[in-house]
Amino acid sequence: MQTGNALVGQSGGPTSVINASLAGVVETALKSKKIDTIFGMRFGIEGVLENKFLDFSNVDSKIIKALKQTPSSALGSSRLKLQDEHFAPILKRLKQKNIRNFFMIGGNDTMDTIHRVVEYAKANDWEMSGVGICKTVDNDLFGTDHTPGFPSAARYVALSLLQSGTLARDMKRVDQFVIFQTVGRSAGWLPAAAAAARQKSGDAPHIILFPERPFQREEFLELVKKTHAKHGFVSIVCGEGITNPDGSPVSASGTTDKFGNTEFGAMGGTSAAMILHRMLSDEFGWRGEFQVTESLQMCASDRTVPLDIKEAYGCGKQAVKLAEQGESGVMVTIVRTSTRNEPYKSGFGTAPLSEVANEERPMPANFIAKNGMDVTKAFLDYVNPLIGDLPEFVRLK
Repeated sequence: MQTGNALVGQSGGPTSVINASLAGVVETALKSKKIDTIFGMRFGIEGVLENKFLDFSNVDSKIIKALKQTPSSALGSSRLKLQDEHFAPILKRLKQKNIRNFFMIGGNDTMDTIHRVVEYAKANDWEMSGVGICKTVDNDLFGTDHTPGFPSAARYVALSLLQSGTLARDMKRVDQFVIFQTVGRSAGWLPAAAAAARQKSGDAPHIILFPERPFQREEFLELVKKTHAKHGFVSIVCGEGITNPDGSPVSASGTTDKFGNTEFGAMGGTSAAMILHRMLSDEFGWRGEFQVTESLQMCASDRTVPLDIKEAYGCGKQAVKLAEQGESGVMVTIVRTSTRNEPYKSGFGTAPLSEVANEERPMPANFIAKNGMDVTKAFLDYVNPLIGDLPEFVRLK
């Protein structure tokens, strides 16, 4: 590792603990004997192109510490897709700031950015280490047990279903169904987390729809009919990116972002939950509602899991330690070290940036029930330690 300055940035959608990772990077870098100054890039890689840097040596230590409890992306985020013409001006700025250590906190596209920038720098005789810190509420990053941000977002979903499910049960003479939509694009980890809300047989949610399984209209409607006959109402959770058998989005969205990804929910002007609502109303003549909380799952600090803050901070700290040891081209990962019957424990590992950038981690088959519309016990064993205990509400007999 060459002695020089370091640069850290945040990219993509935020989480309620992404700033804890930032604090981990900054506090560790400020103490490092191999890093002179730690800069923050404002609004992701766009800050480098626009020469907008924050010198963390001028930031009060109390503010840096308080980042651990602050949601959203304190440095500002970006979804700029790097083009060939961006690399030369980026390297020029990095040289001007004597950046020898490059850290970014984000998901697949962010890891691709680190990988491409570091490879370009090396090809142009500028030695620089690049280490990624995993982040996404979607939980779909390759090589890690889970991503910082997912436990808190999963708790947000579970608490939402616990409360909205209680409401739906008591309002079933008025509204016969309710549909809750999660973010997550093509991964079903967050809709699956809703199952943690169940405390007794018959509790919501009754049906969970995953992007990993094609939406089968007739099978869905048949299960809805049977569930309603049994419980008097139906609670449904769907991932925003569920698709029809032909691959088209159930949401019918035709809008795409700069990376070619389909835009869902408000950004796409429609939603899977809205389409399902219309489907049930037309089929059964029922009154019901749909709930689309969008990015609130990414920044609800009131539902943040303490474990999530601890692991997010640890990932940031570990990234600097890896750079000090000369590591580059890797992303910090979380490794679950406990077995199923032991109290939850974790440590840190690494995954190659090139693989993380090009791989996604969908819900494994053994986490999804055979009918494709529920989870298994294996998933609950996986997710419950991350979410933590949920409140128990009384009910009248």
